[in-house]
Amino acid sequence: MNRTIYQVDAFASEIFKGNPAAVCILDSWPDEARMQKIANENNLSETAFAVHSGDCFEIRWFTPQMEVELCGHATLATAHVLFNHLDHPGDMICFDSIQSGRLTVKRSGEMLTLDFPSDRVEEMVIPELIVTALMTPPLKGYRGRSDFMFVYTNEREIQNMEPDFGLLARVGGRGVIVTAPGNNVDFVSRFFAPQTGINEDPVTGSAHTTLTPYWSKVLGKSKLTARQLSSRGGELVCEDKGDRVEISGYAVTYMKGELIG
Repeated sequence: MNRTIYQVDAFASEIFKGNPAAVCILDSWPDEARMQKIANENNLSETAFAVHSGDCFEIRWFTPQMEVELCGHATLATAHVLFNHLDHPGDMICFDSIQSGRLTVKRSGEMLTLDFPSDRVEEMVIPELIVTALMTPPLKGYRGRSDFMFVYTNEREIQNMEPDFGLLARVGGRGVIVTAPGNNVDFVSRFFAPQTGINEDPVTGSAHTTLTPYWSKVLGKSKLTARQLSSRGGELVCEDKGDRVEISGYAVTYMKGELIG
């Protein structure tokens, strides 16, 4: 299987920032075990595989340990590859995901905008395990479709958090979002997912399908600026569209290579 593989830094305008994703555009689907081995070998938070199908592309995402049902930054990276390396016509790409349905990415200049389904959350009693693992009690806790979200008072608490990843891995779900109002943006966040093999994800587009509706309601505005406070950092512009969320950012190619064998 000799195919071109790209590594793209998503939600960044320069390399070594944002969230790196590997992207493989294929003629047909390899078996699932093969894709999992490739993702494990890449050792990035996600590897995206896409196959052209009619007017759209089917898309799947793998962490080093498992397939996930939705990934924002790797979808943004895939659109970046199609637009910038494979001459996709026009300014819109549609993707079909078995688990998350129809997704689109539109281009406006260098900016790319994801259109994803919103995630609605339910408030929950905060487990003692979370308080111990995060080492700082959150104000509120919520459960979404895949992730848990815990809300804090200020940006400093999010920035200084040093979780116990061994304990967090026992929480279940896909991952844990921690969030607070931002100093210079509407809200900040971090995303921890040791249960899927990623202690901390640099910039998590899909988490903003949970964050955006929540902060839109709290702040009383539909268009929001966001920053993910990982060591690499990432900037996003988000808009609550009711049952959909638009998540915008930049992407830049770091590497292009050949997948052999």
